[in-house]
Amino acid sequence: MKDRSDSAVTGLAHQPIAHESAKLHVTGRADYTDDLREPKGTLHAALGLSKCAHGRIASLDLDPVRNAPGVVAVLTAEDIPGHNDISPNGLNDDPIFAADTVMFWGQPLFAVIAETRDLARRAAAKAKVEYEALPHALDPIAARDAGMGYVTEPLTLKRGDALAGLANAPRHAAGRMKVGGQDHFYLEGQIAMAVPDAEEMQIYVSTQHPSEVQHMVAHALDVPANAVVVNVRRMGGGFGGKETQMNLFACVAAIAAKKLGRPVKLRPDRDEDMSATGKRHDFVIDYKAGYDDQGRILSVEGDFYARCGFSADLSGPVTDRALFHADNAYYYPDVVLRSHPMRTNTVSNTAFRGFGGPQGVIMAERLMEDIAYDLGLDTLEVRKRNLYQNGQLTPYHQEIEDQILPRIFEELEASCDYAARRQAVLDHNAKGGVIRRGIALTPVKFGISFTATWFNQAGALVHIYNDGSIMVNHGGTEMGQGLHTKVAQVVADAFQVDVNRIRMTRTTTEKVPNTSATAASSGTDLNGMAALDACEQIKARLVAFLCDAREATPDQVEFVADHIRVKGEDIPFAEVIEKAYLARVQLWSDGFYATPKIHWDRKTGTGRPFFYFAYGAACSEVSVDTLTGEYVIERVDVLHDVGRSLNPAIDLGQVEGGFVQGTGWLTTEELWWDDKGQLRTHAPSTYKIPLASDRPKIFNVKLAEWSVNPERTIKRSKAVGEPPFMLGISVWEALGHAVASIADYKVAPHLDAPATPEEVLKAVERIRGRA
Repeated sequence: MKDRSDSAVTGLAHQPIAHESAKLHVTGRADYTDDLREPKGTLHAALGLSKCAHGRIASLDLDPVRNAPGVVAVLTAEDIPGHNDISPNGLNDDPIFAADTVMFWGQPLFAVIAETRDLARRAAAKAKVEYEALPHALDPIAARDAGMGYVTEPLTLKRGDALAGLANAPRHAAGRMKVGGQDHFYLEGQIAMAVPDAEEMQIYVSTQHPSEVQHMVAHALDVPANAVVVNVRRMGGGFGGKETQMNLFACVAAIAAKKLGRPVKLRPDRDEDMSATGKRHDFVIDYKAGYDDQGRILSVEGDFYARCGFSADLSGPVTDRALFHADNAYYYPDVVLRSHPMRTNTVSNTAFRGFGGPQGVIMAERLMEDIAYDLGLDTLEVRKRNLYQNGQLTPYHQEIEDQILPRIFEELEASCDYAARRQAVLDHNAKGGVIRRGIALTPVKFGISFTATWFNQAGALVHIYNDGSIMVNHGGTEMGQGLHTKVAQVVADAFQVDVNRIRMTRTTTEKVPNTSATAASSGTDLNGMAALDACEQIKARLVAFLCDAREATPDQVEFVADHIRVKGEDIPFAEVIEKAYLARVQLWSDGFYATPKIHWDRKTGTGRPFFYFAYGAACSEVSVDTLTGEYVIERVDVLHDVGRSLNPAIDLGQVEGGFVQGTGWLTTEELWWDDKGQLRTHAPSTYKIPLASDRPKIFNVKLAEWSVNPERTIKRSKAVGEPPFMLGISVWEALGHAVASIADYKVAPHLDAPATPEEVLKAVERIRGRA
């Protein structure tokens, strides 16, 4: 990896340079929101959370809270000057503070404002609340049976006649699978600091969506959006958990700051954060498939019941995307897929890396598994027989035009020696014994774009100062994924200057308005193109200036290695800039980009919601102790498609991290609520994310270096944030393969997710009973 301090021109596109804040990260000098210097007189807030899953507030005695040491104020719904709502969809169903009825255990009732964070938290615990309990439903099937209804309008995707196809198919598979949720577990928790003055409210917050914070705070304060400025330099992780969930914390801090005329900071404890913020949606999926004797799918029917929580939040688009990816890489000739976004008495679930896509993909892989075990085939062979071919239509009627999975499969099979290793696994298991091995190779096809079409836009500002230094601002946010680094490389490449000449500034609503969330894997696609648009406008002015000053034609002006070449003469970049400034040439520009070609009609379930697809495949091998259910990931090989990589080092890191996080979702990360509706896995002591010791013993990750995005994206690259997450499904499938060996692979393992050791052991015993 190249260091940014190299003296030669570095940082051009497609180079593996270091993250722009890498040195600050590893030395502990990177400033996050909690590291910012607190203004004099800063107060601290804490939330008072409900201890009832569903009930009317019979009495709320806050006098002990108000009389606690250090308390300056206590805020309830009555203290909100504007709207008591933070719903991102306009449904007005997500109050900042519950007023009369609580809908989940952990719902905010009030906020304490005190001189210190410790005093605020201690005071919040003194509230005396009595509830009149009401019936509650926690999981989606219980909610369905209780008639809880939907939090938002469901979606149906349909092509052909699925029911007739099922009736006429020679072979069938059907079942129910449970797919667990996941906590974001960002290293930096939710945090917001509001600083008021006479004219505006400055908000410093860890968020993926500054414009949404701006709008929510403005609505809560009953002021126009231009009276709120939201600032984000960096986040310590987000994964979707800071797309909407930070609205609560920013609004509470701002309401308190406006009421008291002093800065207010709100940083919840990890337990409070996990209790009060949404997770990945967990699903119960009922499916049916018809297929022929060769294992080719003929028809599919699927119903996706999602635990959405008490309000809609982003459940509509999340459950939509689960349907969009229920085909994964496979063609279904006849298909009907239905979403069921169920209202439950739990915290409202929200965006998470993959945004519902992983829950759809895993159903497709379950179908491949069922067919393979029924026919006695290698699951990989069944996958190959069902792969999309160019020209075929998805369930939402988008034509596949860029299928590259056959080549990815071929190369990965060869590089990981799949055939020989699978035979070795079979030979090992044939000997019997406690330790069984399993192997699986699974693909991913993931659509890139926001399915809410209007979010596919971005803006940027590029300023060149008269000393030749460059400042870049755009609407995307940096959460460790390297977005700022890639955009800096785009700008460096455009001007052919060293990346050290470029400074990336904090994201702020003062500079680029109406930004979309940094989500849907589209941050670089959108903001990189917007920045490039600004650069091209400046370059055009510089070329015009040089043509006039040097009596040259545009084809005689070239940007090269920190210089601009005019009629064969190389002039230092800084010198050109200084002269252009003196000649009154505009040296800054705004840029804009809107993704072309995409369109989506939700009413008909048809369109082209995705600009392109990213592809990849992973082969995982595991060892399972059939007496305890414990397992080890022995080896993983990944080949992933990022188009023409803007930064191979960063992209490899995203693939590795996405894979491990996806494996955590499917193996160790288990959310559990007790019968009263309290989330019991609300801290590191009870919720297990993957550790360094959980990584595969052998972990080979490669990029498909030959791939070039056929669409005109930024430098022909492809998005990398979400697609590799789903490659962790190969571990889940490999565990199933090991379990299936108990019955000589004649019974499908049907593991639910997460496949914790307990779940694996239950599956072993279940299959033993059928062997």
